[in-house]
Amino acid sequence: MLADSYGNAISTSSQAARDHYDRGLKLFLGGEYGALEAFRAAVNADPDFALGHAACARAAMMSAQIVEAKSANQRAQELVRNADTRERRHIDCIGLVLSGQAPRARAAVLAHVQTHPRDALAAQLCANVFGLIGFSGEVGREAELLAYTSSLLPHYGEDWWMMSMHALSLCETGQVEASRDLMENSLALNPRNANAAHFKAHAQYEAGETIAGRAYLTGWLADYDDRSMLHGHLQWHVALWALHQGDANAMWQAVDTGIAPGGAKGLPINVLTDTAAILYRAELAGLPVDPGRWLTLSDYAAQMFPQTGQSFADLHAALSHAMAGQGDRLAHIADSATGFAGDLVKPLARAWGAIARENWAGALNELIAVMPATERVGGSRAQRDLLELTYANVLLKLGLADEARRSLAIRRPILAGAPPLAGLT
Repeated sequence: MLADSYGNAISTSSQAARDHYDRGLKLFLGGEYGALEAFRAAVNADPDFALGHAACARAAMMSAQIVEAKSANQRAQELVRNADTRERRHIDCIGLVLSGQAPRARAAVLAHVQTHPRDALAAQLCANVFGLIGFSGEVGREAELLAYTSSLLPHYGEDWWMMSMHALSLCETGQVEASRDLMENSLALNPRNANAAHFKAHAQYEAGETIAGRAYLTGWLADYDDRSMLHGHLQWHVALWALHQGDANAMWQAVDTGIAPGGAKGLPINVLTDTAAILYRAELAGLPVDPGRWLTLSDYAAQMFPQTGQSFADLHAALSHAMAGQGDRLAHIADSATGFAGDLVKPLARAWGAIARENWAGALNELIAVMPATERVGGSRAQRDLLELTYANVLLKLGLADEARRSLAIRRPILAGAPPLAGLT
C-alpha cells in the first residue's frame, strides 16, 4: 500500500493517483490554484480511490462548486468499504462538513486527530479562523484554536503548512513576534504558501506595519493566480492598507479588480464580507462611497445568502442591506438570524439599520449588547476591527470623542494612535 507525503497509508495501488493526490494536497494546503484539478487527475488514474474522491469534494467545496462536491462525496461514501479505518473517518469528517453538520464535524475531527494527527486534510478542517473552531460561535475560540495547533505542531516537524497554521493561532492571541518568526520559517520552506503570506500580513497589521505590509503583500501577489482561493482576501488586506495610507485610487482599484462582485473569483463569503468591510471602513475614514456599490452588494448578498445561518456572512449582509436602504432584507436578518452567533447578529442588524438612519443613540444601545463578545461572530482581529471602528464612530457621533478614543485604546490599541476614523485624531 502506498502512503501520502505525510506518511498516511492510502488505499490505492496507482503511483500516478498517489502523485496527483500529493500534488493536490500541497496546492490545497498552500492556498494555491490547481488543487481540484490535481485531485481530479488522481481519481482519473484510479476511479476506486475513495480518499481521492473525498479530496475532490473538499477542494470543490472550497471553490464553491457544490454540485461537484456533493457528487464526489457521494462517490467517496460508496467506495468507503474499500478504505481503511483512517480513511473512513477522514471521509466521514468531510461528509459532515459538506452536509452542514458543523458541531458533529468538529467533534469528529478532534477525535480523529487524536490517533491520526498527521492526517493534514482532515486536521485542516479545524485549523484557521475560518475553520470549524473559528466558526464555532463560542467564547474562547481563539484560545481553543491555539490549543489545537499547539497539540498538532510537535507531530509535523519542519512542515511549512502546520507552521503557518500555528503562527496564525499565535497572532490571534497577541503573540505577534512569535507568530512572525514561525511564519518566516514557513515561507522559507515554501515561499508560495499563500496561507503563510496571508498570516504574515496579519502579523504586520497587528504590528502597525502599514507601509511594509502593503509593499510585501503587493509584491507577493504579483505571481499569485487570481483564481486561487485567497486572492480576493489578500487584495482586501492591500486595499485596507491603501485606505490607511490615504491612497484611495489604489484602494478602489483593488476593490474593483479583486474584491467586489464582478471582479473577485473567490468564495461568496469572502466576496461579501471583504467588500462590505472595505466599503464601510472607507466611509468611516471619510471617503465617499457610491450608493450603487452598496445596492450591488445587497443584491449579491440576497442571492448568495438568502437564508441566515452563517453568522459571519449574515452580519456583513445586514450591513450591506442597511447601507443600500433595503429594509425588508435587513428586517429578515434582524428577525430570523440563526447560526453559531445568531443572537449577536440580530442586534448587529438592528444597529446597522439605526446607523443608516443616523439614529446614533439607538445604534449604541444595540452595540452595547454585542461588543463584549465580538470574538463569537468569527473572523480575525483585523476583520472584527470593523465592529471596533463602528462602535467608536457611534460614540463620536454622540459627542463622546474621548470615550471613542478610550474604547480604541483599551480594546484595539493598534488603531488608537492614528485611527482610520474621520473626525477622531
